[in-house]
Formats: sequence, structure tokens, C-alpha cells
Amino acid sequence: MRALDRKLLRDLRSLWSQALTIALVVASGVGGLLTTLSAVDSLAAARDDFYASGRFADVFAAVKRAPRALEERLRALPGVADVQTHVEADVRITLEGVSDPVIGRLIGLDRRQPARMNLVTLRRGFAEASGTPGPPLADGSLPVWVSESFAEVRGLRLDDHLTALVNGRQRTLRVSGVALAPDYIFAGLFGMPDLRGFGVFWVDAEALTAAYDMTGAFNRIAIKLAPGAAERAVIDALQRPLAAYGAREAYGRADQTSHAMLDNEIKEQRVLGTVLPAIFFAVAAFLLNVVVSRLVAAQREQVAALKALGYASSAIAAHYLKLVLVIVVVGFLLGLALGKLLGLLFTGLYAEFFRLPRFDHRLAPWLVLAAAGLTLATAVAGTLGAIGATVRLAPAEAMRPPAPGRYRRTLPERLGLTRLPTALRMILREMERRPWRTALSTGGVAAAVAIVVLGNFIRDAMDTIVDSQFNVAMRSDVAVWTLEAVDDSARHALARLPGVIMTESTRFVPVTLVNGHRRERSQIRGYAEEPELYRIADVHNHNTQPTGAGLVLTDRLAAKLGVGVGDTLLVEVLEGRAQTLHLPVDALVTEMMGLNAYMGRHALNRALGDGDLSNGFALKTEAGREAAALEATRQMPRVIGAFSKASLMRNMQEISARNIRIMSTVLTVFAAVIAVGVVYNNARIALAERSWELASLRVLGFSRAEVSGLLLGEMALTLALAVPLGWLLGWGLVHEVVQLLRSDQFHFPVVILPRTYAWAALAVLLSAAVSALVVRRRIDRLDMVAALKTRE
Repeated sequence: MRALDRKLLRDLRSLWSQALTIALVVASGVGGLLTTLSAVDSLAAARDDFYASGRFADVFAAVKRAPRALEERLRALPGVADVQTHVEADVRITLEGVSDPVIGRLIGLDRRQPARMNLVTLRRGFAEASGTPGPPLADGSLPVWVSESFAEVRGLRLDDHLTALVNGRQRTLRVSGVALAPDYIFAGLFGMPDLRGFGVFWVDAEALTAAYDMTGAFNRIAIKLAPGAAERAVIDALQRPLAAYGAREAYGRADQTSHAMLDNEIKEQRVLGTVLPAIFFAVAAFLLNVVVSRLVAAQREQVAALKALGYASSAIAAHYLKLVLVIVVVGFLLGLALGKLLGLLFTGLYAEFFRLPRFDHRLAPWLVLAAAGLTLATAVAGTLGAIGATVRLAPAEAMRPPAPGRYRRTLPERLGLTRLPTALRMILREMERRPWRTALSTGGVAAAVAIVVLGNFIRDAMDTIVDSQFNVAMRSDVAVWTLEAVDDSARHALARLPGVIMTESTRFVPVTLVNGHRRERSQIRGYAEEPELYRIADVHNHNTQPTGAGLVLTDRLAAKLGVGVGDTLLVEVLEGRAQTLHLPVDALVTEMMGLNAYMGRHALNRALGDGDLSNGFALKTEAGREAAALEATRQMPRVIGAFSKASLMRNMQEISARNIRIMSTVLTVFAAVIAVGVVYNNARIALAERSWELASLRVLGFSRAEVSGLLLGEMALTLALAVPLGWLLGWGLVHEVVQLLRSDQFHFPVVILPRTYAWAALAVLLSAAVSALVVRRRIDRLDMVAALKTRE
């Protein structure tokens, strides 16, 4: 073994604790990068594989009722490679012993014509030779395949029975299989995951068409584009042939609910997977710079001796770079293992939201290489300057001790604060002598605080969203809707249900909003002019009332359309008879979820030329009577769906609360590693640099506690500066991440509760306290004789 390599091993042995803390910070950066991006990469790869094997369609459309003969006409359109049609219907599902309302989507599978797009994958159960659940059984029950997420959450097994209200008639559904499909990777209503309250059921197409009198007809269309075809051109070409059958507009994958939610999740996690690791690598570079700078400065004489013995500057620089590379390689390997472990965990969390036939965690080689490259860049960037400054010294110059520092009065003393305690003046002088190290130490601890703030902000934001949506905007207990708009007198029947004390009518109309070349699919929500149970609440929980004959738009929708208050929008109505409206924009509102448009219900009905129609009803019930009201709606044939606000909240929080808790815990642990790395390394370096001073004070009669106070006091002042700075940095980081995560589906409100700031400070202070205890033990064991020896 060469002499420099033996010296390297000795240096690592003496610096093992500092090297370990730096390696852990590097591991946090590598682990955070690999965890997030590998999980997202695995999700995207599994999605793409399922889209390919399941032949996921490119364009979708819905009609009221169209004849099968229309298929050939659509297939002949330019850019269309294939057309597939089927019948689909939403029904109310009743589970034995379950009072919560459940909505089921029945999708017909044709036994005579196998599907060519959106292929259904049977996970377990029975399939006929035709690849379908089969025709009705002798007892009249319908064999069905159930979506996997709904079956697992509801504990459904093969041969279990359910009841569905199919076109006003109660039908028994028998579970004959559990399945997946590429158009229902994400399942839920209203853009929110609802594994308990929404299920997909694939049934025999002939039985479904007979139940809805749709024999020889269809109401759903899927289209595969020809290679090189433009999606927008095909959608425009579909308008005329579909318009005669109740369709107003087709839409592409970007607006397909399952794909949109999945794509949005991938984009969000890629943002987090780049922002957070960048902070870890920056802190690791700082720590490496501080440690290596101190090491090479302490070994000036050794560097001079090596040069005098004939070692070239490049060999000495390579020696110190080897030291750094050993530390970061250990950190990289730990981060690789951590990334694989946490990647598996995050992949499992994704698998609960997004159902795919094969969803294995994979660590792509390019991602490992990218992490290795970033680790190497961190090592070089953090140490090259410190190494170069020392190895460039001439041997004679390096032999001399470093020049003593220039001492001057501290800033408080210059400001006239001369009665400061002696210990405090000593601490302030030391911090002012090394302003860059003080600033970087403070910044490193502040970064740890900021990461904890960001990790727990997500919990604050979700709590705020839930409170705003379910307590401020939605003040009802039960929501009921019908398949088609009905006369508003139907609310009187709802008002007579058990426990109902108040009703409020709404009307939702699907539309396309147009401003010049800009188009956005949305729906106009017709609320009461003075709403009580359904309100328009902004991010600050302020209410906006839909007054006048114009629209209230969310600010994101207005920005996408390029309109403001006072402008007029062209509104293409996508239900009922074909008509186009010109509606002014009365107001804008900043909401948290979706691209929404609102009007007064009466104004909406007048604009459409309809009577007093509604298709949604909000019910307020007496305490404890909610279940009775829901049970009574099952006997109302025109009611297609109903949900309990309490059940929807419970289902949503059941999924999100655990995932947010896991993410917050991981980020808090990473932040604690940063805090320990910064505080411990600074304290160890300060102890090494000031051991002569501290030993002198002990000889002069200072106690261990007083000597420790000088060193630990500097640590305490650094923390006192870093914590509020970290709060401010966390606030800024949250704002930046919120802007990066902003999408059509969600706009996270920037709400950071006091508990989050307190927890961030506590987590970092506890980490610092652990470091302080370790350093205090080293101060107590200080060898005064060795420390007081001076160089000749």
C-alpha cells in the first residue's frame, strides 16, 4: 500500500464520525432523488405498458343514443384508424349490510364482437370463451367483473351478490371476476379518489342494452388515431356526424379522467423529486467544503513535507479527492439502498390509487447514473477550491503556521453595547471572524427547517382543502342527482324524506367555453342566487354569489381562456338540443379544485330556454338522520345517485391521511439528518480549531461547563438565527413548489399552520441537542497537555 493511501486510511479513521454524517446527508439526497423519480418512472412505465397491451383509445365521445350503422361512417373519417362503441350506464349499487351510497358504472362487453380497444384484463375469476362475464343466469342475476380497487376495499369475493337499480328495476349482480382496464386506472367521482363509493362493473352487452332499450345502439365511443393523425383535426371532424345523436364534443386523452389524474400525479412527483434532492446536494457540498478545508489547513506541514519529498501537487490533490470520494461513495451506496427501499414503499402507495396489472418498482440505469453524476459533482464542487488553495502553496510557505487572524471589536461593541458578558463577546468575535462559515452553517440548518415545513405543509393544505370543500362550500349532508334534468318540483318530494330539514336545487350543464381559438371543456354549475347549502368559496373561504345573468369563473379557467371580468364567452352546450350561448363574465374566484364555471340556476335555465329544471339537490338533515334519508332515496327511480358528505370525507381522508403522514415522516427524517450533519460538523471543526484556546481556559480555572458554553453557545446562536430564517425559507419554498405543482385539477392553498412551524423548529432543535451532547463529551475528554503543545 502506498504511503498516501495509508495516510488516507488514518485520516478516515480519525474523521469517521464527521465522514459518516456527511455520507448520511449525501445518502438523503441520493435516496430522495431515487425514491421519487424511480417510483414515478415505475408508474409511468407500468402505465405505458398497460396502455399498449390494453390498446388504450386516443379519443372519446358520448352520445344519447346512436345506431350501430354510424360506426362505419366514423371509421371512414380522415385520421381514424379504428372505432369501438359500447353501452355504459351509471347505477346505484346496494351492498348487504352497507348503508353508505355506492355508484356503479356498468360497461357492456359484447360476446359476439371482442373488444379491440380499452381491453379488460381479468385478474381472477371466470370468463367465457368469448372473454366476457357471460349472459344472465337462470335466476335472472347478471354475472359481472368488478374493478379491482373496489373489490378489495369492499371485501368482495367471487360469487358475492350485489343489487343495482338498472333503469328503475332492481337487478342482482353476481361477482364472477375481478378486472382492470386502461381507461379506469384511476377510479373516482368528481376528480377525487373514492375507492369505497365508486366501482366499475363489466357486464354482458346484450343484457345491458336490453335493460336500457338500446338494442342495436350505443352511447359511448372510443377511437384509435391513425399514425401521424392530428387529434384536434379528428375531434373537429367528429362534431357533425355525432351532433345528430346528442353528442356535442369529443375529447382526447388529456381530458379523460383517469389519464388526467395519473398524468397530473406524475408531473407533481417529478417536481418534488428534483427540488428536494437539490437542497440535500447543496448542503452536502457545503459540509464537504468545511470539513476538507479544515483538514487540509490542519495538515499544512504534512503537505509541505510531502512536496519537499518530491510529491507533485496533482498527487497530493488526488489524495484529498480520494478522501472525499470515499465519503461520497459510501453516501451514494447508502442512498442507493435507501432509494430502493423507499421506492418500493412509494410504489406500493401508488398501487392503491392507480390500478395496473403489473406494477413493479424498477430502478432505471439512467437514473442511477444521474444520481452518481450529481454525487460526483457535489464532491468536486464542494472540495476542489479548498484542496487547490493548499496544494498550490510553496513548501516553505506551507511550513509556516497560518497567519493569525485580524481581531477587532464585534458589531455589538461598535454599536455601543459594551456590557455584554465576556463569554458572549468571545462567541460573537469567533462568529464574525468566520462570516462565510457562520452564514453557511446558518443556511444549512435553515434548509433543514424549511424541508420540515414543506413536508408538513402538505398536511396543512389537505386539511384546508377538506375544510373548505366540505364545511364552507358544501354545507349539505346529502347530495342527490338525477340522470336528466327534471322539474324543480321534485325537491318537494325530497323535502318529505325522513330527517330532511332543508333542500336546495342545482343544475349542472356540460359545456365548451370558447374565446377565439381557445377552448376548454367544463360545466356550468347553476346554484341558488343566495346559496346556503352549495356555496362558491375561494381559497380564503370567502363566498361569491352568482348574481346577474353572467358567469363566475375560477381564475385558472379565465387565464386559460384569456378572459377577464366584462368579457363575453361563447358557450357551446353539450346536452339537450344543440345551442350556442353568449354569456358575460361577471366575476372571477380563486378556487382550490378544478376549472369551474358558475351561474345562478334561474339565470342558467333562462339562458337555455328551459323551464324551472334541476338535476342536483342538496339536502340538510337532522343530526343522526342522514342514513334514513339515504335509504329513502333508494326507492326513488329518477334518482341515479346520492352520496353522504360524511362518507365521502371519510373515504378521502382514509387514503390521503396515511400517505401524507408517511411523506411528512420521510422528509422530517431527512431534515434531521441535515441538521445533525451541519451542527455536528461545525461543532467538531470548531473544537479542533479552538482546542488550544479551550485548554488554556481550563488551565486558567474555567470549569468544563464554562468552556463548553463557549463552543455550544456558538451552536445555540446559530440555531437562534437559523430557525426563523428556516421558517422564512420554508415559506418561500412552499410558494415556489405550489406554483410548480399548480394544475387544472388542484391548486394547493399556501396555508402553513403554527403547528408546522413549531414542529419544524422542534425537530431541528432535537437533532442539534443530540449533536451537542456528543460534542460536550468530547470537550470533557479534551487532552489539555496535547492541546497546549505549540509548534516551533
